[in-house]
Amino acid sequence: MKKLLLASAASLIAGTAAAEDVPIGIILGFTGPIESLTPMMAESAELALTEVNESGNFLDGMTLEPVRADSTCIDSAAATAAAERLISDDEIVAIMGADCSGVTGAILSNVAVPNGIPMVSPSATSPGLSTAEDEGLFFRTAPSDARQGAVIAEILIDRDIEEVAVTYTNNDYGKGLADSFQASFEEMGGSVTLAAPHEDGKADYSAEVGALASAGGEVLAVFGYSDQGGRGMIRAALDSGAFDTFVMGDGMYGDAMLEELGQDMEGSFGAVPWAEGEGTEAFSALAEEAGVNGESSFTRESYDAAALIALAMMAGGEATSEAVAENLMDVANEPGEKILPGELGRALEILAEGGEVDYVGASNVELIGPGEASGTYREYNVTDGTQETVKFH
Repeated sequence: MKKLLLASAASLIAGTAAAEDVPIGIILGFTGPIESLTPMMAESAELALTEVNESGNFLDGMTLEPVRADSTCIDSAAATAAAERLISDDEIVAIMGADCSGVTGAILSNVAVPNGIPMVSPSATSPGLSTAEDEGLFFRTAPSDARQGAVIAEILIDRDIEEVAVTYTNNDYGKGLADSFQASFEEMGGSVTLAAPHEDGKADYSAEVGALASAGGEVLAVFGYSDQGGRGMIRAALDSGAFDTFVMGDGMYGDAMLEELGQDMEGSFGAVPWAEGEGTEAFSALAEEAGVNGESSFTRESYDAAALIALAMMAGGEATSEAVAENLMDVANEPGEKILPGELGRALEILAEGGEVDYVGASNVELIGPGEASGTYREYNVTDGTQETVKFH
């Protein structure tokens, strides 16, 4: 009788668990230097979780519950505290995020690794994260800045620009991208007249712009944030007449900045992680139908990060951190049936039947090396106040 009671209790507990929500942390900079971008990123990630839930195919009726937290993008202590609350209060099993590289590294080392929580970042691009001590818990759907730096250098050489001044936000992201760019540009025969950091949150950047102007350069490369110091540097350069053409890294791609300054930035250009093809088109249609702005930066990568978390759990047969960490690379890559946005329900069915999936997603996901995306970049021009695609790299 005792064994029967225990078995009945176990069945009851299992049935209760199957009906419970599975909390997934969505930690992004809802305040700070990229706050105009993160709402669309969060909504895109939540779009994937909603698709999984509405299919009814996830682990015998379990549902995924997104829980948002603010990384601030720049305050590592605040980001760490926010991540700790996600674990202690909300009992999350995985994190979609973080966003900016410095806070992502802080959460990884201070919270995720000690607690065994996997992270899938859609936008943390510092090359330093490739070698972080992550115990197999860190993945990213955006490519490393080691590649971005080379792509931007190639764009400049293709445009016959040989001398460039560089300003970068004074953190892991900015310094990593600036170093990667300078090494690639100089290897290709270009010259960096001056590479100087700027601090976010200042009211006046005239001194920084003056030093860069004195050093010279055909254009000013801006590796910062569109809602903070990067925008401030461009505004100060335009006001003083020091530079009128800018090459911009991925953190500078933002609608709000373009609405304010775009008409004065004619002929400027940049690069941002992006994708094209069937998966991208499927995501765009899905986002439009749901009322989500999927055309902002890192929205595709955010959808993919959340989708991969769900598929990894399904592949592992349980809604646990261990299942995410152990199965994410498998569902992201070959072999298996290719899965596009809008096909997550089908992917869950395949996995439930013991089959394999190769998640292509919105950004043509292919994870290499230490769980990071190989990635493609969209080269664009600023034309009549809009971003006009030139080509993909």
